[in-house]
Amino acid sequence: MASQAVTPQSEDFSKWYNEIVYKADLADQSPVRGCLIIKPYGYELWEAIKGGLDRRFKATGHQNAYFPLFIPESFLKREAEHVEGFSPELAVVTIAGGKELEEPLVVRPTSETIIMDAFKQWIQSYRDLPLLINQWANVVRWELRTRPFLRTTEFLWQEGHTAHATPEEAEAETRQMLDVYADFAMNDAAIPVIKGRKTDREKFAGAMHTYTIEAMMRDRKALQSGTSHNLGQNFAKAFGIQYLDPNNQLQYVWTTSWGLSTRMVGAIVMAHGDDKGLRLPPKVAPYQIVIVPIYKNDDEHAAVEQTVERLGKELTAAGIRLHVDRREGMSPGFKFNDWEMRGVPVRLEIGPKDVEKGTVALARRDKPGKEGKLFVAQDGLSAQVRALLDDVQASLFRQATEFRDANIHDVSSYDELRELVEQGGWARGWWAGTGDDEARIKEQTGATIRCIPFDQPGGTGKCLLTGQPAERVVLFAKAY
Repeated sequence: MASQAVTPQSEDFSKWYNEIVYKADLADQSPVRGCLIIKPYGYELWEAIKGGLDRRFKATGHQNAYFPLFIPESFLKREAEHVEGFSPELAVVTIAGGKELEEPLVVRPTSETIIMDAFKQWIQSYRDLPLLINQWANVVRWELRTRPFLRTTEFLWQEGHTAHATPEEAEAETRQMLDVYADFAMNDAAIPVIKGRKTDREKFAGAMHTYTIEAMMRDRKALQSGTSHNLGQNFAKAFGIQYLDPNNQLQYVWTTSWGLSTRMVGAIVMAHGDDKGLRLPPKVAPYQIVIVPIYKNDDEHAAVEQTVERLGKELTAAGIRLHVDRREGMSPGFKFNDWEMRGVPVRLEIGPKDVEKGTVALARRDKPGKEGKLFVAQDGLSAQVRALLDDVQASLFRQATEFRDANIHDVSSYDELRELVEQGGWARGWWAGTGDDEARIKEQTGATIRCIPFDQPGGTGKCLLTGQPAERVVLFAKAY
């Protein structure tokens, strides 16, 4: 049951976040360090994310499959850059069934290697391409500093893996899947994201290019919310994945991989939440509306319950996800606060006077107090609620977009960048620096280049660090 007092965001955002995750009933602590128990309410939120993405994957021709959790250690060693990138995070099984294993098994940190081994068997001819596979799975990365949903030792995700005949097809796939992530983030999760390419220093281990969607949280830090990688022929050559082209010549395939994880749950919490708790976009909320019956005695209870039953059936028939809060021994005020904490988009209150008048009270979570309260007729309620949910969805996206845009600032010098990052916010500026320059800035300010946005101003400018001519603008920010 949710206790209502939380640390204000302005006082300690990190503490606010941790409190919200547990008080809103998304998760519980685990006896295993760095792991998380996802509770039903949190898991339903993940299932909405999963459902929204899965529909999009299948619409673009991808099929789901499942590959083993355990990966032979030798597989990872085949792509040197890949294993080097993951080495510190690997969990390795050396003993099983009471005996030492001949070859250690790595607990899946990501599945490029084991899937590429299968692709080698499955791909023989150009007719086998493109091969478009997605996997819903859990992965393990031994994290030193963990935070619920954002960075845990074990987490849930999807990972897409595809093989193509040409570099152009692989690049188109990589960009297409980033567009799928951005579409989900903006239209379902109501989070405005910036699409762009990672610098070579920040790209995925073993990739030729990494593309990302970056989101701004309410503390103005960046969250990398989904990535798509063009792997070129690196893994194809490491695993010998070749096909006969139409001219009967052997060619290496071009591969991609792309993933989005339970980190998106954390993104929704931190992009929309306020000091009263979660504010969930209706498209992903486990319950889009909660009905709170209000009565003082048995006669009132009977009359109210009859109306609740009728309206509940109407709303459910209209495809609206709802919950009726019939908990005994709790005041309506407690229930209102509890559902505000859990971020339910719309609360419906109904008491004896509402039954008499044929009305209900609706409270929308995206607007505080009286501003978000309206009284409507029971007749045609489902259409009114559907329109209200659409409005709440649009409102949350608009609020998040305005907040983001107000906190991205153009800088023309390193001093400006440093000052802005210190104050909190994203710095946008021309860049012609090196990977070493990036590393030095990270060390001095804690900020990294989040991405080279696809949306560029064009022309050239002066690099904010070196003063040299620069052809691209980048975004610097502190990040999770």
